[in-house]
Amino acid sequence: MKEHSELGGVAPARTVTLEDVARLAGLSPMTVSRAINKPQVVRPATVARVMAAIQATGYIPNLLAGGLASRRTRLIAVVVPQINNSMFVDTVQAISDRLAARGYQMLLCVTGYSSDNEAETVNTILSRRPDGMVLTGIHHHAELRKTLLNAALPLVEIWDLTPTPLDMLVGFSHEKIGQRIGEYCLQRGYRSLGLVWAGDRRAQLRRRALAEVLQGQPGCRLQGVNAPVPTSLGAGRQGLSQLLAAGQRFDAIVCSSDTLAQGVIMEAQARGLRVPEDLAVIGFGDLAFAEHNQPAITTVAIDRLKMGELAATLLADKIEGQAPAEAVVDLGFTLRVRESG
Repeated sequence: MKEHSELGGVAPARTVTLEDVARLAGLSPMTVSRAINKPQVVRPATVARVMAAIQATGYIPNLLAGGLASRRTRLIAVVVPQINNSMFVDTVQAISDRLAARGYQMLLCVTGYSSDNEAETVNTILSRRPDGMVLTGIHHHAELRKTLLNAALPLVEIWDLTPTPLDMLVGFSHEKIGQRIGEYCLQRGYRSLGLVWAGDRRAQLRRRALAEVLQGQPGCRLQGVNAPVPTSLGAGRQGLSQLLAAGQRFDAIVCSSDTLAQGVIMEAQARGLRVPEDLAVIGFGDLAFAEHNQPAITTVAIDRLKMGELAATLLADKIEGQAPAEAVVDLGFTLRVRESG
């Protein structure tokens, strides 16, 4: 079952120049340039004024030689939180393949789930003047958002949904997925739910939406345990052990990833619990193993390959002067009902 929304984008801001920084700092462009490129020969107080002006304007110092600055680098930066499993790897591979076919090379950056790490990494990348960039998610530091908007760089955000992306977006609604899982649990009569859930922002959106659907429903009870990111099979096993430690009975365990769900199933089977007869298990992501697991895992499928292909196409088109027909593409999602619940 696909769910879509019609959304629009926002126009990029004007690129901030060295002259803008000089004007704000009350210095000559030559002094600003020297403070950026040779700070050791400039008074510390002057360097501090320049750095404050750069931060205020979102200016991106160009570390390439002046003669190269106007040329395309054929380089696309792709920033993802992790590549420990195929949740993001499939999308990254699709981006790489499509970009290569268009004559671009991909620079892969793994930042974890820290917005500080993302901001530091992106600022470093921008100083090398890539032709475009792919970012995971829509929540970024305010200063980084200012910098990206001022850069006027072709940019695609993935794995999330908003009507106001920084530039372009290919993703889906985590809130709608959480709602759909909650509705499915009610339809199946699952009232006592255990949650084994990662703490990253997008997973938490799904969790809150799920809880809102079940809130106030007669007999519904939610109890959750936190799993570290990136998620792992072992964390799934440990999560179920924690939930069962208090002796409570659950109709179903809902997990923020298929990897956690697989671990939950293994732990349930090790304890002599039948899945789904004694305990249903639901995952997220429809990773490659999900349909081949015993039992096959009920999960939510995202077209990760299409996400990567569209993101790469949007970027390459815009770099080459072709405006996108849609600035925001909602891929939707599909609930895959299988043997586990």
